[in-house]
Amino acid sequence: MLATILLFILVAYLVFHCYFHYGPKGRLINKISGPGYPIIGTLLDCLQSSEGLFKLIITRGDTYYPIYKVHHYLFLRSVSIRHPDDLEVILSSTKHIDKSIIYNPLHPWLGTGLLTSGGSKWQSRRKILTPAFHFNILQQFVEILIKEGKNMTRSLKNAECTVTKDLLPFISEHTLNAISETAMGTSLQGKSLFKQRYRKAVHRMGELALYRLMRQWLSSDWIFSLLPAGREQAKVLNTLHTFTEKIIAERKDYHMQTNGQYLKNLNTNVYEDDAETIGIRKKRLALLDILIQASQDGTLSDSDIREEVDTFMFEGHDTTATGIFFILSLLAEHKDIQDCVRKEVNAIMQESEGKLTMKSLQDMQYLERCIKEGLRLYPSVYFISRVTSEETQLKSYVIPAGTVMHLDIYGVHKDPNFWLNPEIFDPDRFLPENIRNRHPYSYIPFSAGPRNCIGQRFALLELKAIIAPLVHNFYLEPVDYLKDIRIGVDLVLRPLNPHHLKFIPIATKCTLLQKEKIIISKPMDNT
Repeated sequence: MLATILLFILVAYLVFHCYFHYGPKGRLINKISGPGYPIIGTLLDCLQSSEGLFKLIITRGDTYYPIYKVHHYLFLRSVSIRHPDDLEVILSSTKHIDKSIIYNPLHPWLGTGLLTSGGSKWQSRRKILTPAFHFNILQQFVEILIKEGKNMTRSLKNAECTVTKDLLPFISEHTLNAISETAMGTSLQGKSLFKQRYRKAVHRMGELALYRLMRQWLSSDWIFSLLPAGREQAKVLNTLHTFTEKIIAERKDYHMQTNGQYLKNLNTNVYEDDAETIGIRKKRLALLDILIQASQDGTLSDSDIREEVDTFMFEGHDTTATGIFFILSLLAEHKDIQDCVRKEVNAIMQESEGKLTMKSLQDMQYLERCIKEGLRLYPSVYFISRVTSEETQLKSYVIPAGTVMHLDIYGVHKDPNFWLNPEIFDPDRFLPENIRNRHPYSYIPFSAGPRNCIGQRFALLELKAIIAPLVHNFYLEPVDYLKDIRIGVDLVLRPLNPHHLKFIPIATKCTLLQKEKIIISKPMDNT
């Protein structure tokens, strides 16, 4: 009996093996080179740290440039691309918009919201949420972003001397405040412990999702729930969902107090209510208001609202925080570029009488070039993954329908065929004359095409609103250096070790320099 079962398994495997490798799809994929052993594929490569996985992604991209296949194990495989021509074929298409199975470990947290959904559901959600990032609404958001930038600067100035910070936790606290008060219409002031638990839970959820993704035999929710990691994830999810459910409840309570008067204004493009008429502190249009209104219309359920709030709370604070982290670190290590940013910010601040506005942020073109260059070197979202909906002709190969495609954003941003000295921090790469003839898909920090990042204009404004006042008030000096940083991957490109930066108040440094000048110029006493 046992021999019969083993024989059946062997025959079944051979049949699947032949179809997998020599069927119509297999013959197309096999034309592409790439790593993997029979049966076990690249399984052993996946069982390593997030730092090791990051190095593996870079090494494979360079070894098999510009395209390679990965035989994961058994009958799982994918194709990785990084040439701009190939990226354009996938990203510009309205057909290849479905995300791949690598996003499945996020479903317990984010459900199938805007990040993880596909097909008609994604199209419907995108249509619902797009008005939340209308230019008129961004103008109102800027006021909050500028306020949060001031709060961040004030927290450093209160020390009245040089401050050394572990950079990423410091930044993420403020980016979380910003996304909550803008997109969700809810202030997190006075909720430090609540925020700290949420931020830690986001980080841990990313680690657990990566752990599970690299072990596809844990794809079953039931099996995973029985393991220690699964039980830990349940606790982490409780923290994450409690946080967002509280935010949703507070905003719903606001609308109950105002008899839904504010929601009625959404249909008339009135973006600010009348605080005197309603009798409650003035509120702005929030993405959450659009979701709540859609639920009242029967378009969305309460669980639909939560998955979108979970998605935007994560994407709106974590990716932005890592972006600011790397940009500030780069400016600290390149004092000449930092001085140029400061000169521009100081001049614009003087013109606007010391106040930042939407226009003044838009006028900071040199700072914008620095931000873009920082996102080229260290894109927060380092890759994305899609599934081909039909047979697709790339630059050199035909890809069969249903193929998992990994799009290497980090790799294309460092490709020496499109970027001269790609490891050098050079904001002038983004001067108009240097952009003009560059391949549009060689720089995609916010993805591209119909499924590009819905909040990219918001993100750019937030980056400016946070960075500008810091450079205006402080000299940034490195304590730790990017050449020594350990980078790992989970949901975003993330520093694995604490990374410290020194903030020196400009007034303090000027005073010290003056004192040094006096001492040097004072004649020596020869008596």
